[in-house]
Amino acid sequence: MRGEYKVPGGKLVAVEIEAAQDRLTRVAVSGDFFLEPDDALESIDGALLGMPVTATVAQLTTVIESVLGAGVTMVGFTPEAVAIAVRRALGHATRWEDHEFEIVHEGPQSPAMHMALDEAMAESVGAGTRRPTLRIWEWGASAVVIGSFQSLRNEVDPAGAERHGITVVRRVSGGGAMFIEPGNTITYSLTVPTSLVEGLSFERSYAFLDDWVIGALRGLGIDATYVPLNDIASPSGKIAGAAQKRFASGAVLHHVTMAYDIDATKMLEVLRIGREKMSDKGTASANKRVDPLRSQTGLPRAQVIEAFKEHFRAQYTTVDGAVTRAERERAETLVATKFSTPEWVARVP
Repeated sequence: MRGEYKVPGGKLVAVEIEAAQDRLTRVAVSGDFFLEPDDALESIDGALLGMPVTATVAQLTTVIESVLGAGVTMVGFTPEAVAIAVRRALGHATRWEDHEFEIVHEGPQSPAMHMALDEAMAESVGAGTRRPTLRIWEWGASAVVIGSFQSLRNEVDPAGAERHGITVVRRVSGGGAMFIEPGNTITYSLTVPTSLVEGLSFERSYAFLDDWVIGALRGLGIDATYVPLNDIASPSGKIAGAAQKRFASGAVLHHVTMAYDIDATKMLEVLRIGREKMSDKGTASANKRVDPLRSQTGLPRAQVIEAFKEHFRAQYTTVDGAVTRAERERAETLVATKFSTPEWVARVP
């Protein structure tokens, strides 16, 4: 059995294993990484022999670390990366190449409907009735989207939101507030089976699921990098923020919002926390903190989105898809009973 894991920003780790009586009986680690001294590779292989096939990534990582002395140098990979490759070889985890992805890009939706579609489509992926999906959002109205655990009164200035006609919604994932204006924002959701990030910590899964879009941004000439925990940035400033939700049904929702352009003055009139962040950093303009994609690419928003889609298609097996009737009906129910209700929006007052 063979498993592979490409470390985000690092090297490829491959593992070939054999198992008998629920134990690993042969292990051979290889890859394009760097390791000193040479015989440390034999130590890694030997440490894994006899481990149960049910061992978790944490358990496998611990046993590898136990045989690596202070003089061992690992470049481009980690003990955890080896453990993830072992789990993939055993069929507990999957690779990008194991899946066919749908790309869904439909017309504008209300902010509450976008929240609901994320949950409805994650339910479908978890149930196995939908392929893993990249969904590009089109916004039907300006909005502030606050994280699942944020305080409504601390984040949003109600007078500013009312003055500018801003709808306030709360998403199912954590993280910070997003200021949205149609045409000025690029937002997408990547909904995948839990098996794709099996064994990855939240921080590593952010880097793993953001890796493709960093490649797409670099293809547009932007020196994009992942900034822990959930940002994508360039030397010119922050480009995007990500948020993630893992559902018990077996799906992971990873959504990202990028600033194509931004009305910094309006944003600071609506977001309270934005004012505090600017003041804390001595920054007079939010444009120095959230650098718009338009200024870095010189391309129309629609062209940037198409470049993202083409890059995703070039990386993975994809088909064009659509929201199903059942998913839309489920989302409409969620809008009425959850995402548009004061109880949900103000769940943390």
